[in-house]
Amino acid sequence: MTYENLDSDLVNELLNDGRSSLRSLAEELDVSVTTVSNHLSDLEDEGVIEGYTPKIDYDAVGYDVTAVMQLKAEGNALPEITETLKDHRQMISVYEVTGDYDVIAIGKFKDTDDMNDQIKQLITDPDINQSSTSIVLNAVSENEQFELETDGDS
Repeated sequence: MTYENLDSDLVNELLNDGRSSLRSLAEELDVSVTTVSNHLSDLEDEGVIEGYTPKIDYDAVGYDVTAVMQLKAEGNALPEITETLKDHRQMISVYEVTGDYDVIAIGKFKDTDDMNDQIKQLITDPDINQSSTSIVLNAVSENEQFELETDGDS
């Protein structure tokens, strides 16, 4: 096999099954186990692959309320606000954005009372000028990843 697309192919195989063994990856990609191991180590060192974690269905474990918060922050307070949100265990995504708001944060909560209590604590920061919270009614697509393109793709 040519190694031209090996890294992308390796990532794509792991997206299909993150628990694949080095041996099964090597067989699927038609390379040696050592080659897979070396490329995998390089991808980890480069930060392309950041870890191996299970996909959790939060609804199934009782966190069935998803909230999307939009926040306007006081100028230089943005890093502190995003750090606070990032460190909150139930915030699954925190983004600095352009547009009408400065931050978008997505959190998972057990119920609306839990959400209300926690969001009230988070947004009492005097450096948050404005907030808007939406509750997700239906998650059509969530936590999806996509396969990387290779030269063979068109």
